[in-house]
Amino acid sequence: MNHITVMYSPAPRVVHEQLLPLSAGTTVLEALQQSGLLSKCPEINLSQPDAFMVFIWGKKTSPDHVLRDLDRIEICRALTVDPKVARRERFQKQGSSRAGLFSKRRVGAKPGY
Repeated sequence: MNHITVMYSPAPRVVHEQLLPLSAGTTVLEALQQSGLLSKCPEINLSQPDAFMVFIWGKKTSPDHVLRDLDRIEICRALTVDPKVARRERFQKQGSSRAGLFSKRRVGAKPGY
């Protein structure tokens, strides 16, 4: 008997976590079907590799991978925004006077030091 954890985050700060007792030799796809997560969250479509990816403990895997005891299946959705672009936009929005090296200024010092 293997104990598998299935995790999925449909939105920021929302996590579905489920612990499943499964028989040995169960694949990732079988575990997802038995968890009921695919029916509870119909937006998950594993046939589209760009939309959702499946990981085991943070390492990418395929739906036909055979699970071992204490594996954690993580379903990750695609990024909606490139992290570099998001960071650049946050920096521009808050202004250079309140971010990074420029946030702490000594009295009488040159800007940026």
